[in-house]
Amino acid sequence: RVLWRHRPERVLPIASLTKMMTALVAVERLPEDGRVTITKEALAYTGSGVGMFKKAKRIAVGTMLHGLLLPSGNDAAIALAQQAAGSVPEFVALMNARARAMGLACTRFSTVSGIRDGGNHSCAPDLAAMARAVLREPRLARIVRRRSAVLPFPIKGRKLYLYNNNPLLRMGYRGTTGVKTGYTEAAGRCLVASVKRKGRHLAVVLLDSRDPGRQAMRLFDRAFSRIR
Repeated sequence: RVLWRHRPERVLPIASLTKMMTALVAVERLPEDGRVTITKEALAYTGSGVGMFKKAKRIAVGTMLHGLLLPSGNDAAIALAQQAAGSVPEFVALMNARARAMGLACTRFSTVSGIRDGGNHSCAPDLAAMARAVLREPRLARIVRRRSAVLPFPIKGRKLYLYNNNPLLRMGYRGTTGVKTGYTEAAGRCLVASVKRKGRHLAVVLLDSRDPGRQAMRLFDRAFSRIR
């Protein structure tokens, strides 16, 4: 149920919140023990990235999903899309089909990463539905609640260190379970965050917020103080 809302019908660019749907489609189509081949297109990413990939290397799907959801890697988004659907446009079509199947009325995807704002948008209720779907998928729920991860990786030292951009996890906010951050100039700072305490699981969707971390914490503090 909705505790508070403010203009939830606004359709806005969502930046890397897009990657919630990228992750949902990827886990549908890629086995947990599978691998993702790094392509030249993935290495030509713009914006945020894992930045450690080498062409033709085969990386574990789990590692790629961590790269997608923790540091919000656009390179990971492209590689996952190509592995899962053969091409980025085909994967975007799958994202939009999944959105329709979920009944997301104001959501449209034009990119797998959210780096492009044109034609890529959603609204608060749809983003809340995507967050619920992520948290109900065990493979993804385990990832988005992690503040950091150390993963096997084919480089010297054989380890990849990743850190979550979620400000609630970074600040140690009690009970945080996810979910995703986003930023572009058009979208502003965006956050879908979830917190679980004493059997209550609450979420906040913030689009174009000046300070999404602190705003989310204030909303959670008030909500948990009022619900019984």
